[in-house]
Amino acid sequence: MNITTDETIISATKLWLERAVIGLNLCPFAKAVHVKNQIRYVVSNAVTHEDLLRDLMRELEVLAETPAVDIDTTLLIHPSVLTDFFEYNDFLDVVDAALEDMDLEGALQVASFHPQYQFAGTQPDDIENYTNRSPYPMMHLLREASMVQAVSAFPEAEKIFDKNIETLRCLGHTGWNDLGLVQVSPPPKK
Repeated sequence: MNITTDETIISATKLWLERAVIGLNLCPFAKAVHVKNQIRYVVSNAVTHEDLLRDLMRELEVLAETPAVDIDTTLLIHPSVLTDFFEYNDFLDVVDAALEDMDLEGALQVASFHPQYQFAGTQPDDIENYTNRSPYPMMHLLREASMVQAVSAFPEAEKIFDKNIETLRCLGHTGWNDLGLVQVSPPPKK
């Protein structure tokens, strides 16, 4: 494990969280857990789907067994596997099955972020895709109870997605680039 590389990956992820997710208010719930240091950042050195699944299951267990006051959410960053978005997207079915197999469905959920994130019905470079674009492929492990609590305290939570798209359309690609985030290029196709 290269600690410098992991530190660089986590640093880029924190910058994205601070400038895009919190800075643009894409997730109005992120600031509180960030300020309270309740986000666990984990870099997986997995290079295979199987290794990543093992890391994911371990992190799901850690989150499930740790009080929310200590770790409310986890960002599992996996820079060396599932770098192709469509392969990553297919893997999310495996993630759902793991939650079910571990009897964590209803307690934990996983949100998806990827440098090439693309919503269905959009073109790859459409700005609305950037709401879920992170510097590295990652899975966001969340507690359902924390989400329910946050949503109940936030007026019109159902409008967050539409507001985010409007924010990014106003910002545009130039504004996004001006955030100074780490841009990770996908690996060359083999």
